[in-house]
Formats: sequence, structure tokens, C-alpha cells
Amino acid sequence: MDQQTKQALKHDQFVDTTQHGLEWASENRRSLIATSAIVLVALLVVVAGALIYNSRAEQASVAFGAAMQAYQTPLASPGQQVPPGVKTYASATERAKAANDLFNGVADKYGMTPDGRVARYFAGLTYMEEGQNGPAESTLKQVASGWNGDLAALAKISLAQLYRQTGRDSQAVDLYKELTAKPTTTVPAGLAQLQLAELYEAQGQPELAKKIYAQLKDKDAKGAAGTLAAQKLNPAPTGPGGQ
Repeated sequence: MDQQTKQALKHDQFVDTTQHGLEWASENRRSLIATSAIVLVALLVVVAGALIYNSRAEQASVAFGAAMQAYQTPLASPGQQVPPGVKTYASATERAKAANDLFNGVADKYGMTPDGRVARYFAGLTYMEEGQNGPAESTLKQVASGWNGDLAALAKISLAQLYRQTGRDSQAVDLYKELTAKPTTTVPAGLAQLQLAELYEAQGQPELAKKIYAQLKDKDAKGAAGTLAAQKLNPAPTGPGGQ
């Protein structure tokens, strides 16, 4: 086969391949356009969603900051002089109610953002400070069942405190034991154990409390929990000789 024939065959193969590609593209043009359009729309949805989420997250952050500012507002008794322009509340209950309204507003409007979820937790705390135990319990339970383990742990230890205040020590014990078995960054096992030991002391069960303190003292000798446990086991003497 001479060189001219080989070139002619190659040219024919190229033409055939090109023609096949053109025919395929023509036949599948609509499908390609539709697929490209779907990808483009999906990309636009993702980008738009991210922009909307970031915008709402910023709004949530501002609203949460305002709620925290109210929660941290100083208290002043009637007649007490305060600097001009400084807002105060007459009681912790009054302050908690004002902050609770703001926290609930953030949680209801921006519940899908991190600040919105934290606001729900603070709503539970401020309900407790107001003495509204029912709403406090339901709100904290909602946070405790969330996917964020650190925030859920905070809600659980607050729930345990609420149970203690309302005479449900057995439920508090269960939560302390759960938190001890599954510690988090926000509620280490030592903190849950200290709370449990204090509950036992309040119940008049000092031996159970001492057992926990001894375990903590040995397990966390140089840590905060271990140091507190050691102090509980060997309290400083009171009176003139202990000063």
C-alpha cells in the first residue's frame, strides 16, 4: 500500500470519526443542553443558598449579641445612682424576662444558624431564672436532643439543675451519670461527677459523695476537678486556727 493510499485511508477514518461525533452531538444536543442547564441551576441554587445562609447568620449574630447584652445588663436597686445613659434592671427576674424574649426571638427566626441554636439554650436558662419551670424544661429538652453534642451537654446539665430544684433528684442523677459516661468539651466527666457528689451530699449520703471525690482525686490529681475533690475530702479547718 503506497503512501498516498495510506493518507487517504487515514483521512477517511478521520472524516468518519468526526462525522460520527457530529451525528452523536446532534442527536444528543437537547440532552446535553438540558443536563448543562440542570447543573447550572443546581450551582446557582447552591451559591444563592450559601449567600442567604451567610446573610442570615450575620443577622443572627447581631440579634444574639443584643440578647446577650440585655442578659448581662447590670442590676440596680431602686434609688441607686447609676451613670447617665446606663441601662439597668431592678431584679434578676426582670432582666431574665427581657433577655428571654430576645433569645426566643433569635431562636425562632434564626433557628438553623449556630447563634440561633445557642439562643434556644439561653432561652431555657432565662426561663429557669424567671421561675417558669415548665417552659424551661421543654426548651432545654429540645436543645438536649439536638445533634450538637457540646450544646446538648450544656442543656442536660442545666436540666439536671432544674430537676434538683423541683425535687426530682433521681432524674438529675441519671443525667449526671449519662454526662459522666459521655463527656464533652463543654461538660467534662469531672464536672458531672462533682455535681453528682454534691447532690449526694445534699441528700444526706456523704459516703457516696466521698467515693466520687476519692475517684476524682486519684484520676485527675492535677486537674481542676481533682483539686476540688481533694478539697472536699480534706476541707480546710475553720476558725481562728484555720485562718
